[in-house]
Amino acid sequence: MSNPSVRLRLDFGPGRGLGPGKVSLLEELQRTESLSAAAKSLGMSYRRAWVLLQSMNGLFDEPLALTSKGGRGGGGGVQVTKRGRETVSAFRRAERQASLAVTQEFRMFTTADTEPPSQSKVKRISKATARPAGRRQ
Repeated sequence: MSNPSVRLRLDFGPGRGLGPGKVSLLEELQRTESLSAAAKSLGMSYRRAWVLLQSMNGLFDEPLALTSKGGRGGGGGVQVTKRGRETVSAFRRAERQASLAVTQEFRMFTTADTEPPSQSKVKRISKATARPAGRRQ
């Protein structure tokens, strides 16, 4: 049986959303502690990652990640805050719950047949009912 998939996106108003891309960025920031490394790992530009991080930091009552500037001797970094870690956990938990709910609700509508119908199952138009090309009736 094939199950439907769910892509969760939370909208807090125009241009203020949180979805799987931003949450993945937070997870990569947690892992790498580097905006540059996280962006590279996700196949996005540094600028795009920076814009997404700034947007996420403006969504909640506390920043989700804090940045520190690099200098000549050492690079900067990113620390995902406690609020950021809580946000990732809450989002992934909501995503799992939504997937479970959708799977349960749509269970009766899905089929065990995951292959496209064969040509013998597809209704063919008979020559008697087909209209000639270029003529309108």
